[in-house]
Amino acid sequence: MQINGQAALVTGAGSGLGEATARELARLGAKVAVLDVNLDNASKVAADISAQYGDGCAVAIQADVTSSESMQAAIEQAAATHGPARILMQIAGIGTARRVIGKDGSAAPLEDFIRVVNVNLIGTYNAARLFAAACARLPPMEDGERGAMVFTASVAAFDGQVGQQAYSASKGGVVGMTLPMARDLAQHGIRVCTIAPGLFNTPLMRTLPEPVQASLAASIPFPSRLGKPEEFAELACHIVTNGHLNGEVIRLDGALRMAPR
Repeated sequence: MQINGQAALVTGAGSGLGEATARELARLGAKVAVLDVNLDNASKVAADISAQYGDGCAVAIQADVTSSESMQAAIEQAAATHGPARILMQIAGIGTARRVIGKDGSAAPLEDFIRVVNVNLIGTYNAARLFAAACARLPPMEDGERGAMVFTASVAAFDGQVGQQAYSASKGGVVGMTLPMARDLAQHGIRVCTIAPGLFNTPLMRTLPEPVQASLAASIPFPSRLGKPEEFAELACHIVTNGHLNGEVIRLDGALRMAPR
C-alpha cells in the first residue's frame, strides 16, 4: 500500500512513539488522525504537523482505546474529516512495575494488573476490531488489499523483568493475537503486524535520571544507545508499504535481551 493520500489513525499519538509515527505518516503524504486520551497533547501534535505539512493533513481527536463508544466515535470523526482510514497504528499503552508480593508481605492490588491489561491488550483489540469492521467495507486496492494495522508490543513480551508481570502479560497478549488476527482478516484483505520495541528515548524514558538512562543504553549490544522514536516510525510505515509483511512480530531493540532486573 502506498501511504501517500491515505487516511491513517494513530492511537497514543500525543507523545513518544505515537507522535513520531504520526509525523512520519504525514511526511509520507498521509492524512493523519492524531488520537490520544489527552486531547491537549493531541492538539499540539496535530497543529504542529499541519503547520509543517499543510493545513488539514492532521486532526486531533480524543480517544480512549478501552471504550467502544469513544473509539467508534473517533473513527467516525476521522472518516468525516479525512475519509475512511486504511491504516491503523495502535500505539497507545501504559506501563507500570509492581512485585507480586510487596515489602510488607501484601499481595499486589488486582486493580493494577487489570488496568494495564485493559489498556494494552483489550484496548488494542478494541481499536483493531472497530477499525477492521470499517475497513472491510472499503473497495479493495492492488492485490485485494483493503488496509493494514500495526500493533505495539514490547521486548518485555519475551523477556520481562521483575515486577513486569502485568506489562509483560499485556504485551505478550498482543504478540499472541497478531497471527490469528492476520489469518482472520486475510479474507478481507487487511494485514496485521506488531512491533516489539526495546529501550527508546521517549518522554517516559527521559523522566529517569541521566545515569540510569546511560546505563540502560549501554546494555544494548549495538548500537549502544536508546532507540530513536523516528526508527520505530520508519519501521511502522515500512510495514504498511511492504505488502508481504503479515502476521509477523518484529523486535526493534538493537539485539537487546533484558536481564531479570
